[in-house]
Amino acid sequence: MGYKVYTTATALSSCQALGTELKVHTHFYVREDTQALYGFLSEEELKMFEQLLSVSGVGPKAALSLVSNIPASRFGLTILTDDIAALTKAPGIGKKTAQRIILELKDKLKKEQVNLPETNCAVMDQESGKDNRIAESINALVMLGYSFQEASNAVSCVFKEDKSVEQIIKDALKQMFH
Repeated sequence: MGYKVYTTATALSSCQALGTELKVHTHFYVREDTQALYGFLSEEELKMFEQLLSVSGVGPKAALSLVSNIPASRFGLTILTDDIAALTKAPGIGKKTAQRIILELKDKLKKEQVNLPETNCAVMDQESGKDNRIAESINALVMLGYSFQEASNAVSCVFKEDKSVEQIIKDALKQMFH
């Protein structure tokens, strides 16, 4: 039995030859007129895809285009920093769609954070007058679908003064999967 799985170019390039086994994280998309299976190499890409599908007006083709063009480790940061240019680089994503994605996903992040406790690290970081890399990293991971506690723990384990927000997020993601 075979299944047609829509996926990113990155996933396709990891298949060296016909018959190569590849583990993918899947999303079964069902609507009145269609059923389709979408596959991703990592859980982060799958979570990003599912978050994008939750935005009104964003279908699976647009979501797949964004997953293909924006690394999952940068997606949360892209949303939090209102980076419309990064979103519009993906084929099929215009300025209005990018603005809607940012607006809706930022709102979801704010709702999730209403009842969440501040971490000691984030509080210390803000009080000491340093840049806010810890809070930005935690927020980006929450945007990817991780709980506030998971994100806080991972960021606090990998944070170092010389790391950029992007590097903190990448290292935190690696930390959560080891």
